[in-house]
Amino acid sequence: MRRHEFEKLVLEALARIPIEFQEHLQNLDVVVKWRPSPAERREAGSDADDALFGLYLGVPLSERGAYYNMALPDKIVIYQEAHERFFSSREEMVEELRKTVLHELGHYLGIGEERLEELDLG
Repeated sequence: MRRHEFEKLVLEALARIPIEFQEHLQNLDVVVKWRPSPAERREAGSDADDALFGLYLGVPLSERGAYYNMALPDKIVIYQEAHERFFSSREEMVEELRKTVLHELGHYLGIGEERLEELDLG
C-alpha cells in the first residue's frame, strides 16, 4: 500500500474517535513511519522480532502536574510495515488501525496495558 493511502486510513481512524475524547487531544502529533527505529523498540520494550503496530511517546495526561507547559507535542507513531505484514485486506487493516490508534490514545490519556487489554485494545 502506498504511504498516502495508509496515512488516509490513519486519518479516518482518528476522525472516528468519539468527540468526548477528541476534546482532550491537545499538543499531540500522529505520524506514520515504515518501521520502528532501534530506540523506539527499546522505548516500547520490544524485540526486533516483535510486531510493533504503534507507540506513544510523551507524558500521559494523568501524570502531568500543574507546571507542565511549554512542552513539545507528544507523539503517536503508527508503523505501516507491521500492519501490512499481518493484515492483508483493507477491512482488516482499517479495524486494526482503529485499535492501534485507540490503544496509543489510551496511553496518552494514562490508561495502562492491563486495562487496554480488558477493553480489547491490547
